[in-house]
Amino acid sequence: MNKPLIRERDAYPHLLPIQTRWMDNDAYGHVNNVVYYSYFDTVVNEYLLRHRVLDIERSESIGLVVQTQCDYFDSVAFPDRLMAGLRVARLGTTSVRYEIGLFAEHETVPAAQGHFVHVYVDRVTRKPKPLDASLKAALIPLLVADDAD
Repeated sequence: MNKPLIRERDAYPHLLPIQTRWMDNDAYGHVNNVVYYSYFDTVVNEYLLRHRVLDIERSESIGLVVQTQCDYFDSVAFPDRLMAGLRVARLGTTSVRYEIGLFAEHETVPAAQGHFVHVYVDRVTRKPKPLDASLKAALIPLLVADDAD
């Protein structure tokens, strides 16, 4: 298995503060691995909502997650405050690869980083649908040059 390329905080054009919660901790005293995916979802959907390219109830296109992955480098625990970094590694015809880094509040090296891929589909038919112009326009500021793992 290849080691991932660790991306520091400045590799992410969008940052969102996230407060860990007591319930995020597991029996081992740190944030449980599945919670990291919730943080991933939070930073992506916050960005889409803030830029008004997602209406949870009415958007004609919706993004379905078809792939996820996370690498863990350091543990975090409640009451840590995190910064979630967001970037777009690939804008396809019907899909987007979002990359996320999760940083302890004042750290530049991530505690975890990963990605997920949304395939955009018609809300009713669930058939892939090309990304609309407003979504592309909102995501272009997050698009980074390919520095493959």
